[in-house]
Amino acid sequence: MKAPITKILLGICMVFTISTFAQNTSKSLDFNSEEASNHKILLAAVKATQLEDLLDKSGPFTIFAPSDAAFERFSSEKIAQLINAKDKSELKSLLTYHIVAGQLTASRILRAMCRGNGKASFTTVQGKKLMAHMDGYDIVLTDPMGNTARITAADLNLNKDDVVHEIDSVILPTQM
Repeated sequence: MKAPITKILLGICMVFTISTFAQNTSKSLDFNSEEASNHKILLAAVKATQLEDLLDKSGPFTIFAPSDAAFERFSSEKIAQLINAKDKSELKSLLTYHIVAGQLTASRILRAMCRGNGKASFTTVQGKKLMAHMDGYDIVLTDPMGNTARITAADLNLNKDDVVHEIDSVILPTQM
């Protein structure tokens, strides 16, 4: 009598395992509904530049994702202008400056800062450097222009190859 119950439970476990694996094979930037509601501008910009293809076919990546509030502080008019422009090169440059190759979880960033005497440097997909350091309990990123952004939510997308950290400001590769 116990053998059929064990087989049924084992079968249910197998179905859930296969279902979960199938759901996690897509690598595109994917936020849960709460996170997506806080990153609508970023998702629109990624879609406008067709960076989804890069994120799907390459990687893994670490994405420093400005929240919608961060984009609005940067300039909601400027970001709308970049999204709606015919030439998306400036928008693509801005977005790729928020992407680093590899899986940089918060713990890996902290370890890199420990090895670098409190500072770590990361090269973006665009080719420019971001510096990371601690300010209290926060990891702070600094761009070449001297702008800073704090990681406000770390390791948002660990169920896939890519890692997403929400940041409170837009970081810039050049003066915009």
